[in-house]
Amino acid sequence: QVQVVESGGGLVQAGGSLRLSCAASRSIFSGTAIDWYRRAPGKERAFIASVTGAGATNYVDSVKGRFTVSRDNAKNTGYLQMNSLKPEDTAVYYCALGSGGAWYWGQGTQVTVSS
Repeated sequence: QVQVVESGGGLVQAGGSLRLSCAASRSIFSGTAIDWYRRAPGKERAFIASVTGAGATNYVDSVKGRFTVSRDNAKNTGYLQMNSLKPEDTAVYYCALGSGGAWYWGQGTQVTVSS
């Protein structure tokens, strides 16, 4: 059974940091890009960052310089390090992996940034 599980969300003050994890089944993790999305209150889910199987990264402008994506292939886990958090970063964060023509999504993890 394929599984994707996010963890690491929580409540943090503005300016603080959090690290999210995305653990996936080995069958889909190897060589697969990890995409990170977020759904802010009242908004659509939006792409924010990705890391390819080879480690190349991509970010949207709103998180560039503050967020860092990485992966540990030995642990089948991806990470989203979030620094200098702002109240507008408040959202449910998701990771997704595309493999074999299907997309596998985690359940999401809530990040709340207080001002």
